[in-house]
Amino acid sequence: MSTPTIGSAPQALWEVGATLGEGVLFDAARQCVWFVDIKGRRVHRCAPDGGQRQSWDAPGQVSFIVPTEDGGMVCSLEDGLYRFIEADGSFVPLAKVEADETGNRFNDGFVDADGRLWFGSMHDAEEHPTGKLYRFDGARVATADDGYIITNGPATSPDGRTLYHTDTLDKRVYAFDVDADGNVSNKRQFTTIEDGGYPDGMAVDADGFVWVATFGGWRIDRFDAQGRKVGELRFPCANITKLAFGGADLRTVYATSARKGLSNEELAAQPLAGALFTFRAEVAGQPQRHLKLED
Repeated sequence: MSTPTIGSAPQALWEVGATLGEGVLFDAARQCVWFVDIKGRRVHRCAPDGGQRQSWDAPGQVSFIVPTEDGGMVCSLEDGLYRFIEADGSFVPLAKVEADETGNRFNDGFVDADGRLWFGSMHDAEEHPTGKLYRFDGARVATADDGYIITNGPATSPDGRTLYHTDTLDKRVYAFDVDADGNVSNKRQFTTIEDGGYPDGMAVDADGFVWVATFGGWRIDRFDAQGRKVGELRFPCANITKLAFGGADLRTVYATSARKGLSNEELAAQPLAGALFTFRAEVAGQPQRHLKLED
């Protein structure tokens, strides 16, 4: 029996050719889409229809970008968190994290409904389990978990009580219980990726189903709350890295992709690799949250 399709055919919104596209989000206040190219060291922004494109060079590997409650943006560079000032493209230090861990970089990030930022680090050469999962409450950074080679895809359930986090190379997605203070416990396996590819960034829809982008898998998978795969959406390129729900009804999905790791022959066969994609989902997602920063 074929796997149900979970959305319309993906369309390339911006053929930006990102080496490692990541961190996509829909910014309802600004009515735009943000994403980054980690290896290309660039921040990108466009209108929801792909127009009004703007890009900024970053002074290092920028792995995610998120909006703040005060109307700003925060992103990561190799040594911690920074405010990104879009008016002049500058990066202002906010919090040092792993500043002495020269073999690591940061990867995916996510803001929960309480305004906390969850983000992970990883071994840049993808060889050693030096990566950690962090929580930032706007003032302090705390370690939530460790022992990862590549961290990915933090996301939470609609009630905020479950945190999902990915061990990419092990092809496992874990679930944690989250208390009111943001402490995690009861780490358990939520699901594994068995259809090819590696679990990358993810998002949870309004019904509590988990959508997982697959690097090398040509698709996004959808899992129910018990970790059973219930649908998928195929893409015209292999490396799908992150997705975000947006639009007025939160049913327009944006997804990043990557050229990283593809041979010249594969790139020739996948001309849209590295593009920003969009498609329509049959269900709504959760809105983008804003990071709370203490004065």
